[in-house]
Amino acid sequence: MKIITAILAVVITVVFVGSAMAVPPGKTSEFAGGAMGKVTFDGKTHADKGLKCNDCHTKVFQMKKEAKPKMADHKSDKFCFGCHNGTKAFKTDGNCAKCHKK
Repeated sequence: MKIITAILAVVITVVFVGSAMAVPPGKTSEFAGGAMGKVTFDGKTHADKGLKCNDCHTKVFQMKKEAKPKMADHKSDKFCFGCHNGTKAFKTDGNCAKCHKK
């Protein structure tokens, strides 16, 4: 019985920690964007497009704070740029002000 209780406690902890770190629809999260200005992620904007949290977490983003994207990443399929490549979502190249705000 103690083993089942311990396993259940671990599962509940993992679920709540993951939920606490995610940005749900209607909430935003801000990230430093260097000289270009901060980047604000809006959960509602992405939910309105039909996306679910699991579409990016844990496929593109782990459920933890990660390394910041670098300028070279903008031309890769890492981070946001896997979708924001002009195919699934607007292309980031040349559209800096769509994400970066000073």
